[in-house]
Amino acid sequence: MEEFKRVGVTGRQGKAHIDGTLKRLTHFLHSQGVAVSLDEQLSDLLPDHGFDVCDRAEMGKTCDLVVVVGGDGSLLGAGRELSVYDVPVVGVNRGRLGFLTDVSPDELETSIGEILAGQYRMESRFLLEAKVERKGKTIGCGDALNDVVLHPGISTKIIEFELFIEDQFVYRQRSDGLIMATPTGSTAYALSGGGPIMHPKLDAIVLVPMYPHMLTNRPLVVDGNSQLKLVIHEGNEIHPRISFDGQVDIELAPDDVILIRKKQQQLRLLHPLNHNFYEACRSKLRWYPNDDVQ
Repeated sequence: MEEFKRVGVTGRQGKAHIDGTLKRLTHFLHSQGVAVSLDEQLSDLLPDHGFDVCDRAEMGKTCDLVVVVGGDGSLLGAGRELSVYDVPVVGVNRGRLGFLTDVSPDELETSIGEILAGQYRMESRFLLEAKVERKGKTIGCGDALNDVVLHPGISTKIIEFELFIEDQFVYRQRSDGLIMATPTGSTAYALSGGGPIMHPKLDAIVLVPMYPHMLTNRPLVVDGNSQLKLVIHEGNEIHPRISFDGQVDIELAPDDVILIRKKQQQLRLLHPLNHNFYEACRSKLRWYPNDDVQ
């Protein structure tokens, strides 16, 4: 069991509506004798707080646990930055869906107290890393906890590209793009595109075509250790883009090559003991009302 002596607190920067939850969280941590490191981007939401202030990099190096206050997007951003430091992360939901940030504000003290006492579930979530090569030189790179997405940007024209898996040619496709998602991301954009829901423990990547020209181009699930390669066809009339968790993107040109693979470092994600993936699917995706369960 890990001992959490110093806890970092970060969240959705620039959102004042989380200040009440931040105040409750930091007050509770302090009452438990835990040292608190507050994200410098949030410090103005808690004037005269008296806690140590640092950036996320320093938080990753010095904290035993990081609590993210916000929605799933907040945890995606923090998770990408903190995964390289092997620090466990837990999310307090102040967003909409809350697949990743599964501590309810109504149960904040109870859930965080149990986690501090060693009562939690831990999952390792892998990320994808990608780099873009142009004429043999790397022009950009990025990481994604949810998905790497090839898309047309603001254009309405389709993209033509080739897909290789482990250097084996798979197909040349004409479509609006391709979603390459981790199991974590299978309940996000990939799900909207018709992809399957994958259990977080699966070591797999799902590839979901976006409005393919041929209806026989269906979602494809491959081994999580596969290296993917996309080649933008030279005949494209537009410059498509590649995005990472919808938060960072790179403009592409014809003949660009995108290489995608699993990132070596993984995110350690903590959940309360009562966390249940299938219950989360039922409630978040509204498969049927919880009071119908016998």
